[in-house]
Amino acid sequence: MQRRGAWLWWPWRQQQQPLLPVLGPRAAAMVPPSGGVSPGLGGRPAGALLLLCYLNFVPSLGRQTSLTTLVLPRAEQSATYTDFIYFTAFEGSVSNVSEVSVEYLCSQPCVVNLEAVVSSEFRSSIPVYKKRWMNEKHLHISRTQIVRVKFPSIMVYRDDYFIRHSISVSTVILRAWITHRHSSGGLNVRGEENLLHAVAKNYTLLRTVPPFERPFKDHQVCLEWNVDFLWNLWANRIPQCPLESDAVVFLNFPYASSGENTGIMKKLLRFQNRELEATRSQRVDYPVFTVSLWLYLLHYCKANLCGILYFVDADEMYGTPSIFLTEEGSLHIQMHLVRGEDLAVKTKFTLPLKEWFRLDVSFNGGQIVVTTSIGQDLKRYHNQTISFQEDFYYNDTAGYFIIGGSRYVAGIEGFFGPVTYYRLRSLQPAQVLNPFHERELAEQIKLYYERCAEVQEIVSGYASTVQVGNERPEACDLQNSYLDLRRRYGRPSVCRPFPWEKDLRNKHPSLFQALLQMELLTASRSQNESVLEIGGRIFEKAVKRLSGVDGLHQISSVIPFLMDSSCCGYHKASYYLAVFYETGLNGPRDQLQGMLYSLVGGQGSERLSSMNLGYKHYQGVDSYPLDWELSYAYYSNIATKTPLDQHTLQGDQAYVETIRLKDDESLKVQTKEDGDVFMWLKHEATRGNAAAQQRLAQMLFWGQQGVAKNPEAAIEWYAKGALETEDPALIYDYAIVLFKGQGVKKNRRLALELMKKAASKGLHQAVNGLGWYYHKFKKNYAKAAKYWLKAEEMGNPDASYNLGVLYLDGIFPGVPGRNLTLAGEYFHKAAQGGHIEGTLWCSLYYITGNLETFPRDPEKAVVWAKHVAEKNGYLGHVIRKGLNAYLEGSWHEALLYYVLAAETGIEVSQTNLAHICEERPDLAGRYLDVNCVWRYYNFSVFQIDAPSFAYLKMGDLYYYGHQNQSQDLELSVQMYAQAALDGDSQGFFNLALLIEEGARIPRHILEFLEIDPTLHPSNTSILRELYERCWSHSNEETLSPCSLAWLYLHLRLIWGTVLHSALIYFLGTFLLSVSIAWMVQHFHSVSASGSPPAPAWVSPDPTSSAASPAILPATDASDHDQPTVANNLEPSG
Repeated sequence: MQRRGAWLWWPWRQQQQPLLPVLGPRAAAMVPPSGGVSPGLGGRPAGALLLLCYLNFVPSLGRQTSLTTLVLPRAEQSATYTDFIYFTAFEGSVSNVSEVSVEYLCSQPCVVNLEAVVSSEFRSSIPVYKKRWMNEKHLHISRTQIVRVKFPSIMVYRDDYFIRHSISVSTVILRAWITHRHSSGGLNVRGEENLLHAVAKNYTLLRTVPPFERPFKDHQVCLEWNVDFLWNLWANRIPQCPLESDAVVFLNFPYASSGENTGIMKKLLRFQNRELEATRSQRVDYPVFTVSLWLYLLHYCKANLCGILYFVDADEMYGTPSIFLTEEGSLHIQMHLVRGEDLAVKTKFTLPLKEWFRLDVSFNGGQIVVTTSIGQDLKRYHNQTISFQEDFYYNDTAGYFIIGGSRYVAGIEGFFGPVTYYRLRSLQPAQVLNPFHERELAEQIKLYYERCAEVQEIVSGYASTVQVGNERPEACDLQNSYLDLRRRYGRPSVCRPFPWEKDLRNKHPSLFQALLQMELLTASRSQNESVLEIGGRIFEKAVKRLSGVDGLHQISSVIPFLMDSSCCGYHKASYYLAVFYETGLNGPRDQLQGMLYSLVGGQGSERLSSMNLGYKHYQGVDSYPLDWELSYAYYSNIATKTPLDQHTLQGDQAYVETIRLKDDESLKVQTKEDGDVFMWLKHEATRGNAAAQQRLAQMLFWGQQGVAKNPEAAIEWYAKGALETEDPALIYDYAIVLFKGQGVKKNRRLALELMKKAASKGLHQAVNGLGWYYHKFKKNYAKAAKYWLKAEEMGNPDASYNLGVLYLDGIFPGVPGRNLTLAGEYFHKAAQGGHIEGTLWCSLYYITGNLETFPRDPEKAVVWAKHVAEKNGYLGHVIRKGLNAYLEGSWHEALLYYVLAAETGIEVSQTNLAHICEERPDLAGRYLDVNCVWRYYNFSVFQIDAPSFAYLKMGDLYYYGHQNQSQDLELSVQMYAQAALDGDSQGFFNLALLIEEGARIPRHILEFLEIDPTLHPSNTSILRELYERCWSHSNEETLSPCSLAWLYLHLRLIWGTVLHSALIYFLGTFLLSVSIAWMVQHFHSVSASGSPPAPAWVSPDPTSSAASPAILPATDASDHDQPTVANNLEPSG
C-alpha cells in the first residue's frame, strides 16, 4: 500500500510547536500523485511576484506604505543627506484620474520615476502609466509634486458603445523611485534597468473596482438615433455576471456523528461569476478562506485521528484543508504543499467536551488562525495563530469535502451543528456569520446528556454494588438462617438499600423502581458493559408491557423507563421514544422531542434511528430539511452494516420480505415451526424432495416466512440435500457454509470438491465460487479472473462485482495499474443484478462524482444506499413481529411494530400500516395523533416502485377530500395517471369517469400517458382510448367493468349518431304526425258510434309499433341512463 506522507514542519515563529507523526494511510491500493504542480495552474499575479523580486519585500495588501529602501553605495553612506521618496494616493482605488502627492529628496542630480503596473487574469506586469522628471538644482531639499495619474478607460469604466471590452484587473501597483544621473539613470534608460539602479524606491497598491461596479463614461458624443437604438438592443443582451457569494452552507441542521466511517460529502463547483472564479484560480498557491462549524463532542478520538472536516482530491488523497481530532482532544490540521508533500500541525489547546462551541479556522496564505468560541454570546475560549513559510496548494473544486467519517478515517463521536465555508475570505470570528437556527434542539441535546450523566452514575453505582454483593451477600441483607434458606431456595436475591440521597430518588423514580425489581447481574463486566446491560433489561421489560393485549394503552407509563434505558446507551429505546413523539402514539405529538431522540439514536448507531433520519432528510418531511447529502450519511452507515449483519447471523434479525396485507395469497404461505406449510415441507424434504430441502434450509437459515432463524438446523438440511441428491443448488449452498464455517466446522477440502461438482453441472454461482476460492486462498488471480469472466457471461452478478474488485485493486491479469472506469462499470452491472456491495460502490461514486461515468447525483446515491439499508435484518425483525401480530389478531402489537417500521421509510410497511388503519379506524383514531391513512399512503406514493393501489387510494383521497384536505381534482388526476402508467386498469377507468363528469385532463398528463392530444382532440376520443387501455390491462377473462364501459360508450355514440341523422329525424316526425292524425280520427269515430276502443295490440297500423321503439329508448337514454353514469358511478380506489 502506498501513501502520501504528511511531514510535520516547525512553524515559523512558533519554535515551541511539538512534532507530530505522519498522518496515516488513506485507503488500500491508493496511488500517490506524481508530485508537484503543473505549470499554468495559476497563482498570485505574476506581476506582483516579479515586483517582489525587484523590491525584495512582501507587500501589505490593501494598505499604503511609507517604507523606503536605502540602496546607497557603501562609500556614500556617511553623507549628511539621504535620498528618499514618499508618495500618497489621495484616492485608494483606481479612477480615471488619480492625484498622487510625491515627496522626495535628492542628494545629487537625479531622475524621479513614477509608474503604474497592472496584472490581469491573462497578463501580468503591464505598465499603463509612466512619468519622469529631472531634479538638478534643488538638491538636499525635500520637494513635493502633485502628479495626475491617468488610467486607461477600459480599467475604470463599464462597457458601452465606445468601450467594448473592459478588463478585470486583479492588481494595480503604483511605484516610484529615484536614480542618480551618474549611475546610468538617465531619461533614455529603460524602466526595468532604471529601477535596478535606484537609490531609493517605494510602492503602494491601489484597490481595483470590479467591472460591474464601475461608472459609465461620459464621452460627450451623441450617437445617431438608429445607431443608439441598435446599440441599446445589443447592450441589453450583454451577459451579466450572476450575483454569487463565496459563502457556502455545508450544513444547516444538526448531524449525529456516531464515530464510524460515514459522513457528509459535499462537492463545490467553479464560480459562475468570472471575477470570483478568476480570484479563486489565482489563489491556488495562496489560500484565503475560512471554515466555521459548530460541534458538540461526547468523547475525544478513540483512534489516532477522527475526521472533522477534510478535503479529498481527485486522486483520493488528503488536500487543503484537513482538520482532525486527536486522542488528547487537540486539533490536527493538515495541508498539501505546492511541492507535492504534506504538512501537519497540532494545536496547543484542547476542545471542550459536552458543550456546544463554534470552531473557526481561517487561512490567509501561510497563516492559520484557529478559534473556539462557546456560549450564547460566543465568548472566546481559545485562540492560536500558526505561521508557515511554505506555499499551500489549494483547489476546492478538484475533489470533495467530507464532514465526519469516511472509508479513510472514522468520524468524531458527537454532533455537528451548522457548517459554513467562506471560499475567498479570511475572516475574524466576529465577522463570521454562522448562526445556529436550531438552538432549541441544541439545548435539548445538552440537557439530555446532563440528565443521562446522572442516570449513568446511579446505574454504575448499582452495578458495582451488585457485583460486590455477589461476592459478599451481606452487603445486601443481614445474615440470618431465614435469609440463608431464602437465598438457597427462594427467588434470585435483589439488592434493596441504595446509598443515594432522597432528592435523587425523587428525581428518577422510574429508574429506582426498575433497579429494585431487577435480578442481580450474573457476571463481572466493565462499567460501560454493565450500564448497557441494565439499559437492555429495562427496555425488555418496557417492551413486554407494550406487547400485551392493551399494549398501546401502556405507552405513557413506559416512557420514563424507555428514557432511562436510552440514557444507559440502549438506543433501541431512543428510537421507540422518537416514534412515539413524532407520531403522537397514545399522546400528543412533540416534534422537538422526536427529533432529539432520533438524533440521539442515530449518534448511538441504532439502525432504525439512522434510517428514520435518512428518510426524513431524503423527503424533507416532519420539519426535517431536505438534504440528500445528509440523508446519504445516515443511509450509507446502515447500508455498509447490512451485509455484515447478514453474515454474522446474530441478534434480533429476520429476512426482509415484501409481504402486503392486501395479498391474501402471500399471507396464506406464512407459517411457523408447527404450521401446516412448514410441516408439509419437512415431510417432503425427508422423502428426498430437493426443492423442499432447499426451501426448508433457506427458511431456517435466513428466518423466512415466519420461521425463526436456526442456522444449525438449516445446515443439516443443506448437508442432507447435498450428499443425498444431485441438486447443484443444494451442493453449492452446502459448499459455501463449509468454506465460511457458518454453523458448521470449516472443511475447505470437501467444500472445494462440492463446489467443483456444482460447477460441472452448469451452476453459475458455483463457477463464481471457484473464482472466489482461487482468489482468496490461492492468490491465483489469473485463474480467478478466468472463472469470473465465465460466470459473468452466464449472468452472475457476484462475478461482475469480483471483476470490478480486480480492476479497482489493479491486479487484473495483463492490465497494468488500476482502472477505476472499468471497475465502476462492473460494479454498476453487479448492482443492477441486486449485488449489495456493488450497489454500495455505485452509491459512493454517485455521491462523490469522481468518475466521469458516474456524474455526481446525490439523489441517486441516496436511492441506492436506501435500497441496501432496507434489507437490514434488524428492520426485518420488526416487520416480522408486526406481521405475526397481525396474523394472530393482536391489533395493538401489530399497529405498534408497523408504526416503528413505517417511520424508517420502508414502503411496504407504510402501505401495510395504512391498510391496518383502514381496517381498524377506531384503533388508529384513538392511539395515533396523526391522520394515519393519509400520512402513510402519502409517504408511500413518493417511494420508488410504489404499488398502484397506493396511487389509487391517494387519488380517491384527493377526489373526495379527507379531513383537513379539501378536494383537489388536479392531484387526483395525477395519482390516477400514475396508477394507469403502472398498468393498473382501475387508473384508466377512474380517469375516464372524471372525464365523464366534465373534468379536464391536462395536456401534460395525456403526454405522460403517451396519448397524443393531436390524434385525440375531443373528450370522446380520449374516452375511447382510456376504456380500450383499461380493457386491455384488465386481468378478468369475463366481462369486466372496463369492457362494459367501453361497450356502453360505443352504444351511446351509435345512438347519438342515429338521433342526429336528418333523414331519420324527418321520417320520425312524419310517422309521428300520421299516427297522431289517425288516433284523433279514431277517437272521433269511437265517440260518434259509442263503441269501446280497440286494444292497442290489435291495431292494424304497422307504423305505430315501429314508431314507439324508435322514440322511447331515446327518451330513456337521454333522461335516465346518462345521469346514472354521471351521478352514481364514482371513481373507486
